[in-house]
Order: sequence, then structure tokens, then C-alpha cells
Amino acid sequence: MLILGIESSCDETAASVVKDCREIRSSVISTQIEEHRKYGGVVPEIASRRHCENILGVVRQALDDADVTLDDLDAVAVTYAPGLIGALLVGVNFAKGLAMASGKPLIPVHHIAGHIATNYLTCPTLEPPYLCLVASGGHSHIIEVLSYTKFRVVGRTRDDAAGECFDKCARAMGFSYPGGVQIDHAAQNGDPSEFRLPHPNITGNEFDFSFSGLKTNVINLIHNSQQKNITLNYNNLSASVQKTIAEILTEKTIKAAESLGYIKIALAGGVSANTGVRATLSEACRKRGFEFYMPEKSLCGDNGAMIACQGSYNFLAGITADESLNAIATLSMEDI
Repeated sequence: MLILGIESSCDETAASVVKDCREIRSSVISTQIEEHRKYGGVVPEIASRRHCENILGVVRQALDDADVTLDDLDAVAVTYAPGLIGALLVGVNFAKGLAMASGKPLIPVHHIAGHIATNYLTCPTLEPPYLCLVASGGHSHIIEVLSYTKFRVVGRTRDDAAGECFDKCARAMGFSYPGGVQIDHAAQNGDPSEFRLPHPNITGNEFDFSFSGLKTNVINLIHNSQQKNITLNYNNLSASVQKTIAEILTEKTIKAAESLGYIKIALAGGVSANTGVRATLSEACRKRGFEFYMPEKSLCGDNGAMIACQGSYNFLAGITADESLNAIATLSMEDI
């Protein structure tokens, strides 16, 4: 079985061919980071225009690299939600046209489900059910993966996502976009014990996250030091921010696993590339005898392989769409 996956939810135009659910035959990504860097973040209008310019070449390259043609494919999978609406529309409309022209089934894929699926590409033995922490610039979720196509959200952010907190703290420190990577690099040379940063208390669902207070605390710390002409050690502050975010994500995930009876835990999303998060959650699982899975760093960011992989499982479950498929900017995993 060969599935073409197309991803365009934010600022990466990506396409991939995956064989039999877990074998990556090709993966092509056209990133816009350099263009958006001068604005300090993704500009939706620019992202959409670049997707329009790049998507044909990216898909063609993915097919060529996999040494397949459209006739060889079993289906075309595409991210339809959630994400920047203009960016999503480019991928959805291109995939619909490609599917209709080639006579292949069209498979809708939820972006977060795609991130979860990166673990199948890295860990051949992983099978549901298990608990997955999905952390990225726009999402922070703890999700029960009940089957390859059924999910239940048990925890989510009330405000800022973990990746958003990383990026906004980085911007306050004067780091370039994307800030999370810059904090990770600076943290390698820093002392995380210099700054004591808050761990927010959440009323209601004990598995929910909140990162806005941590972000505000760091920004105020920086502004106050600038007003008093005090020089902060940004390596130490970066290490403290990374340590705190990693601890918050880990504490909530472990608590959810113990409460729900899971001994298999996976990590996914852009923040899963962060060395502090990977190490902290991995060590917490090791101490408790839990099985721990995480994707290769090359698969942590948005890519077409994750969409092709999840699309493969959707296809096997009979989940397809017709020409009425539309892009959706916000859609819960439970509303798939």
C-alpha cells in the first residue's frame, strides 16, 4: 500500500510517500523559516502564497524520490485541520484536485493525529492503546490513543501552548525566530537553578496545562532587569525556562498515565525535539518502568510522512472524503 501525504497547515509545504503504513519512501519539505524570521513569527498571508508556489514542486519531488507515479498510489492523504486556514486550503484543494484527476481516494487527516503517528514511523513495535503527550507551538495535549483512528483528549492547555511559551520567552530575550530552538541551544550552557519559575495550579481538570503565567513571569523578569540596568544571564534563564516547561509537561503526563492505568507513553509534536523535554519525560518513565516512545528529531516538526502514515491507518479504517472536504482552522481531536 502506497499513500501520498500532503501537509500545509503552517509554514512548511511537505509531501511524502509512505509504504504499508510505516516505511518512508520519500519525504520532501520546503520550509519558510528564513522568510518569516524577519517578522519574528509566521505571517499567514505570506505562508499561504508560498504554499501556492511550492506545493506542485514538492509533491512532484516526493513522487520522484519514491520512484512512483500517481498510478502506483492507493490514495492521497492531506491535512485538513487544524491550522492556518489559508495555508490549509492550499493543501486541501491541491489534494482534492489530485485525487479527482487520478481517480484515487481522498483521505482527510487531523494534524495532531499526524504528529502522534510519527511514533509509528520511528518505533515499529508501538501499537495502541497508549498515552501520548503532544506539544507544539499551537498545541499542548495529553491524548489517549485508543486505536489508530480513535482518540480521547484528557488534558489540554487553557491558554498558551508549550511551544508558544518557548517562542515568546525567547523573543523577550532577543533570540531570533524560531525561539524554542534558540532556548534549547542556550540552555546547554546554562544553570537551570539560578531562576525559580512558577508551576501554575489549574482548577478543574488536573491534567490541563497553563503556560501564560510562566511566560508573563519571564517577560516581567526581563523587563524589570532592563529597567534597573541589571544584566541577566540568558543562558541560565533559558535553562530555567526549559527545565520548568519540561517538568510541567512531564508531571501532568505521568499523573495522567498513573490515573488512567497506562504504562506506555509517547511524545510528539514540534516541542518533542526539545532536548530537555525528551530527557525529562524519558527519565520519569524509566524510573516508573513505563515504556517510552518518541519520534526521531527529523520527524518532530511538520512533515508529509506523518500525514501519509496516519492517512494509511485512516484508509484501512475506511475513512475517506469527497470533493466537499473543506479546511477547518480549529477542530478538536474528539470531533474528527
